[in-house]
Amino acid sequence: MVVTADDFGASIAVNEAVEQAHRDGILTAASLMVTGDAAADAVARARALPDLGVGLHVVLVDGKPALPPEQVPALVGPDGRFRTDMIGMAFAIFFLPAARRQLEAEIEAQFAAFAATGLPLDHVNAHKHFHLHPTIANAILRIGRSYGMRAVRAPVEPGNRGIESWWAKRLRMRLRIAGLTVPDQVIGLSWSGAFDTERMRSALAELGPGLTEFYSHPATADSYPGSAPGYRYRDELAALVDPVAKAMLVDGAIGHGNFTRFATPA
Repeated sequence: MVVTADDFGASIAVNEAVEQAHRDGILTAASLMVTGDAAADAVARARALPDLGVGLHVVLVDGKPALPPEQVPALVGPDGRFRTDMIGMAFAIFFLPAARRQLEAEIEAQFAAFAATGLPLDHVNAHKHFHLHPTIANAILRIGRSYGMRAVRAPVEPGNRGIESWWAKRLRMRLRIAGLTVPDQVIGLSWSGAFDTERMRSALAELGPGLTEFYSHPATADSYPGSAPGYRYRDELAALVDPVAKAMLVDGAIGHGNFTRFATPA
């Protein structure tokens, strides 16, 4: 299994939690927002944590672009930040050639910014799982290869139904056909912002076969600039450093690491 924290670099509170959960708990991977307010701090911490698998968290909504806003006008609002209306963005990048060109340029810029950190690229995913959009998935597949991308999350959670689950399964199949490592299932999607200690212990007790990714949002504060209202970030951190959870991993002899450990050889 891989245990991942998203939004690495969003805030010092997130970065502190990632470091603590990796040093003292079961966290093995973190997804970096290269334009996050605390991205430089995240990179500095990651360099001191060689076993932490750091990946690229591609941000295309609700965040800052890597390119100057005037180069991606179809993707940003008047404030120069990405638009927050995912449905409107989804239609724009599907139907408007200019928006698609800007999208590809922005994704390329985020991969390049990650490469500039010098950190090995452990995995790739997208903020709010926007890579379920086929146009975004196309761009990530095409661009990511040249940056050494070998593992990508497809947000397939056991028991989930509906259109998002259907798209997630299609994405998983497509990524595997492309030769990439993809988790068989992702646990924590239904509990996003509330993956607490009780749920962590339950999920570990019910862990099935295959490669499983646990998906989390730890932070040392429940509120910071850009945080999601109602998310229990500190409870998610507590779950990751829970001594019972650590013991369950050891006692169950569960293979546990970052994506690089489990990735198919290039």
